[in-house]
Parts: sequence; C-alpha cells; structure tokens
Amino acid sequence: MTILKSDSFKKTDSETITTRTDNSRNLKNCRPEKVILERTLSMLERSLSFTSLVEDKQNLGSNNLDGKQNRLKNNLIPTISLPEPPVFFFQRPVSVPDAAAIKIQKFYKSYRTRRNLADCAVVVEELWWKALDFAALRRSSVSFFNEEKPETAVSKWARARTRAAKVGKGLSKDEKAQKLALQHWLEAIDPRHRYGHNLHLYYDIWFKSSSSQPFFYWLDVGDGKETYLEKCPRPVLQRQCIKYLGPKEREAYEVIVENGKLVFKQSRMLVETTEGTKWIFVLSTLRALYVGKKKKGKFQHSSFLSGGATTAAGRLVAHNGIIEAIWPYSGHYHPTEENFREFVSFLEEHNVDLTNVKVRCFTLWMFIHVHI
Repeated sequence: MTILKSDSFKKTDSETITTRTDNSRNLKNCRPEKVILERTLSMLERSLSFTSLVEDKQNLGSNNLDGKQNRLKNNLIPTISLPEPPVFFFQRPVSVPDAAAIKIQKFYKSYRTRRNLADCAVVVEELWWKALDFAALRRSSVSFFNEEKPETAVSKWARARTRAAKVGKGLSKDEKAQKLALQHWLEAIDPRHRYGHNLHLYYDIWFKSSSSQPFFYWLDVGDGKETYLEKCPRPVLQRQCIKYLGPKEREAYEVIVENGKLVFKQSRMLVETTEGTKWIFVLSTLRALYVGKKKKGKFQHSSFLSGGATTAAGRLVAHNGIIEAIWPYSGHYHPTEENFREFVSFLEEHNVDLTNVKVRCFTLWMFIHVHI
C-alpha cells in the first residue's frame, strides 16, 4: 500500500491516503517518508515541464506572428535609399559678385526700360494733341486774369491767333474747306468742350454785360458764375460736353469704300445705320471719310476732327454698306452746296452707285442725276 501526501490550496498538512493492491511489486524495505518525497518530486517535475512546454509553444506562435507581420511590412513599404547630393565648393573670394546674376539683372532692366518706353510712345502718340491743348490752356483767360501784370495787346492777339488756328486746322490742305461755325468756336476753345450752342447763350449775356472779365473766367468763377438760364440750366451746360477724338480714337470711325460699299477700315464691318438713330459723316481735307452715330450734346460733327475744318459734312443712311440716302446737314459746319458736291465726287471716284440714292436737296438731286 502506498501513501501519498500533497499540498492543496487553503489546507496545510492534509493527507490523502490511497490504498492499492499491487501483487506485482514488492514493497518490502520501502519507508513511507521516502516514497512520499519521491512521488511529490516527480509530480512537481511533470508540472514544471508542462508549464514550460505551454510557454514555449506560446512564444513560438507569437514569434511566428511577429515575423509574418514584419515580412508584410517589409513587402508593402519598400525602403529606398537616395544618395546624398554632392556639395560643390568654388574657390573664389566672397567679395566677387556673381557675374551671371548681374548679367540677368541687366537684361531684365533693359527689357523693362524698353517696355516702359514703348508704353510711353503709345501714350504720347495718343495724347500729344491733348498735351498741346493743355499748353494752350495755360494761356487761358483765367490764368492771365489772375496775374498781377496785365496782359499786353500783343499777347492777346497771339492767344487769339492760336485759338483761331485750332478751328481753322486743315484749311492749308483745302482752301474751300468749311470751318466750324462761329457760334461753336467757343466749344472748340473751351477746355471741357461744352456744347457750343449752350455756351453761346451765356456768351450773349456776357457780351451785353460789358464785363472786363474774360468770358470763361466770368462764366465759371467770376461775376457770371451765378447766372442761370431757363433755356439752358447750369446742370445741362456742365453735362453736355462734346467728345473730341484724338488721332488713335479717330481710326475706329474711318470708313473706306470697297466694291461700292462703305466699310469700317479698322473693324472691317459694313456700315449699317439703325432706324430711329441719326448717323453723321465728315470728309476731312485729306479726303478721309469718318462715319458715326450722332449723340446730341455728346458726339457730333465736331467730334471727328476735334473742331478742325472739313471738306464735307452731313447725314447718311446705309444698309449692308450700301448708301441709300445722304443730305448736307450739319449745325456745326453749315456745309455749302459746293462742299456737298465734293462729297458726291468722292463717292464717284470710289465707284459708288448713286443712281438710287435719295438726296434731301432738290438742286443737288438735279446735279447728281444730270452729272451721272
């Protein structure tokens, strides 16, 4: 019979006695204390070996899992090693500037200068005539009136001659050209180019007042600045300013004749006058034709040539570039029959068919049909 003794939780010195009959073994000379000790040691060894076996398997599984994850990471995120950029060193003094950079800067500055000069050239070409007007305006009646030294008679005549030359511009090319009507001279010499008809109403009052102040000084800042007319109130006078075209602006209104039709030279569009509007034309002393839509108090016959003399002026009707009607009417130039004949001759020279053109003047109608 074998007696076993083992430790258990919450019990000390507890014994479990198991009796087993064993006929095949001889238990003689076996002491109980020795047997118990041996069995206890063997059970402890088996327990320790099982625990270590479980831990080894767990460690082996975790190691395999970590290895797989590391291999996946290595496959998904490849590592690329880039070579370090080489560093070059130039053996030169620090005080020596970079010649290439200086050369680039010089090229850029020269380009910028040329660009600015080109822009200035365009501006000068467009506004040179305004600059001349400004220089002339410095000799206006307002500035001279404010000077302590009175203006001499010679200076007055020189100023009058300069202003008269403005409205007579172009007469050297054509002695028969028509100047701006006298009542519209004020419009041409006015810095704001206020509508000549309106200015003339105030001019009559100034003339009758026998004022010693020059007209524009009297009108704007002098004794007549409070003068108010029912026929032309001050707001209307200041609002109705005629547009005077410069050389570049004028190009948009120039018309040429191609195959007997009127065509805008710049846009290449056929002249098409819309119903309900008035279209006007002028023929310059250089035989250049300009056509545009009239806007009372803003754009009129004097706009095309900035108040200069014209060979012909009037109104016209044209559809698809074909002239249907013309008549010599212009409040700014008062064209004569001779002026209008010059316009008819111009059209004939360019092979314009005038057979079916309506003319709003009996004598001219007779002239056209007899001449043709």
